[in-house]
Formats: sequence, C-alpha cells, structure tokens
Amino acid sequence: MVLTLLAITFVSAAAVGTIYEITQEPIAAAKSGSAVALVVPPFDNNPDETKTIDSLDGKTVTVYTALSGQDTVGYAIETFSNSGFGGEIRLMVGFLPDGTIHRVETLSHNETPGLGDKIDRSKSDFSVQFENPRTFRLAVRKDGGDVDAITASTISSRAYADALTRAYHVFESIHQTGTSHE
Repeated sequence: MVLTLLAITFVSAAAVGTIYEITQEPIAAAKSGSAVALVVPPFDNNPDETKTIDSLDGKTVTVYTALSGQDTVGYAIETFSNSGFGGEIRLMVGFLPDGTIHRVETLSHNETPGLGDKIDRSKSDFSVQFENPRTFRLAVRKDGGDVDAITASTISSRAYADALTRAYHVFESIHQTGTSHE
C-alpha cells in the first residue's frame, strides 16, 4: 500500500511539474501580449515579432514595437525594479513615439496589500500621474521629484519610479541610436 501511494504521488508530481514547464512560457507570453495591448495605442502588427531583449542591471528589459501599417504608434517596455518593499516590481510601460507615457500596467509585485499594492492600476489611480518624463521628474517629492507617493508606501513609490526611469532610459536609447526595434 505504501509503495502504491508513493508511485501515485511520484507520477502526479511529475505530471504537474511537466505541465508547469510546458505552460510557463506560453502563459508569460500571453500575459505580456495582453499588457502590450493595454499600454500602447491600437496597432495591427504582432509585437512579439518586433520585440528585442536587452540586459540591464542583470535583468532583462523587453521592448515591443507597436505598428499601424508602417508607422510606429508606440513602444511597450517591460521593465523592473528590485527595490520594492516586497522585492521585485515588474511593469509594462507604453510610450508614444514622442516620449510621453501612454499608460503603465503593473505585471507583478509583492507589495503590502492595502498599502504598496496601490501601484496596481486596479487598486488606485497612482499610475496616472506619469505622463512626460522629459518634464516630470521620476522621483518622489521627498527626493526632489514630482511623484506624489502613496501614503505610507514611499518605498513602493520609489521602486515604481525607478522602474519607470529604467524604461525611459531604454526608450531614449532607442531614439538616440536610431534603432527602431523592428
């Protein structure tokens, strides 16, 4: 009876592990794809076909180019910050070709529920204050910036601004080098 139970447990664990490995990448791609559609204006290409992956601070930053016909309508940049109160924060930031932020979606975080989790668009309107990084200093007011921090969540607010800053630097490098990421 013990051997039968052990065999059933082993087979079940192996099946769950295998299914997890098989579905991990498609689930991540679907999540990124839907986030791209949320942060840039309407497009008619497949942004996965135009994505580029860069390494920044030991992590990956992915850039998706959204096109309408031959015209670039925006860039979706998947970025991160390691300095959140609960660890890593991952964002998808949509930039218009002129450098303004179209929209930001939080992909993942482990911030404190009821406090730091207000970085998530579904929990508060914190993310709507970010529009033009050229004229809006991406730092909390306590640090000399323009970001209205979430009450009692300055660390989360700083991490969010850090992730946006990282995305904006990637966006600037696209335009300085003339790389279209297509």
